[in-house]
Amino acid sequence: MTHVTPKSEPTRDSAQLLDPVQRLSLSDQVVERLRTEISEGRWPVGERIPPEPELMASLGVARGTLREALRALQYSGMLEIRRGDGTFVRARSEVPGALARSGASLRDVLEARRALEPQLARLAAERATQDDTARIADALAARSASSDEEWVEADVAVHEAIARAARNPILFEVYTALLPRLHESMRSAQQREGFCRDEPRGHDDVLEAIRRRDPDAAAASAEENLAATEVWDAGEAESNTAGRGEQRR
Repeated sequence: MTHVTPKSEPTRDSAQLLDPVQRLSLSDQVVERLRTEISEGRWPVGERIPPEPELMASLGVARGTLREALRALQYSGMLEIRRGDGTFVRARSEVPGALARSGASLRDVLEARRALEPQLARLAAERATQDDTARIADALAARSASSDEEWVEADVAVHEAIARAARNPILFEVYTALLPRLHESMRSAQQREGFCRDEPRGHDDVLEAIRRRDPDAAAASAEENLAATEVWDAGEAESNTAGRGEQRR
């Protein structure tokens, strides 16, 4: 019997198995360095980063290269460049930038909040330390004392403090990525008729539940606040639609 040896498939040389590594441009390298400082928390959210001359000297790059990197990180949502005031950290990842470009409505933001805030409140009631509780109380006091212009930032700070008290770094990272959109949606809602700035559900009531170590009550309060907001938003949308219909008659 004649044995036929099967033909072997042609193989690539082992040196050709991987595509060549692409060299990063200088500005891309600067982006990576700056992103690392932000994502690892050495430059906290809300803080101003070092001034351009200091960064240029530290990185050994020209002003044009640095500014190109800063603009890239501003587009991604991690930095905010304020003319005459410096550059500030807006987020620890690119997720907020993607959310901002998504065109999400208030209802979209509410749905995301309903998926996160009750569980964050529940975990906070189980895990919050005395420092966490004090931070939430301070944020609520600042919210109550805030002017209309300051109120949105003060309210967002309350939600961030509750999320931090949940002591889950993954949930906290996801939730803080949502905060810029929460800020924008609350600013929009604040301008609408019937807006209530002193709603205790999801705020003061959550703090009381956290102090009592009552996870169910904390989650329920957060859920009730969001449900009430959703009902109000639906009512406002229906009212606006009816108003436009009257104008057309």
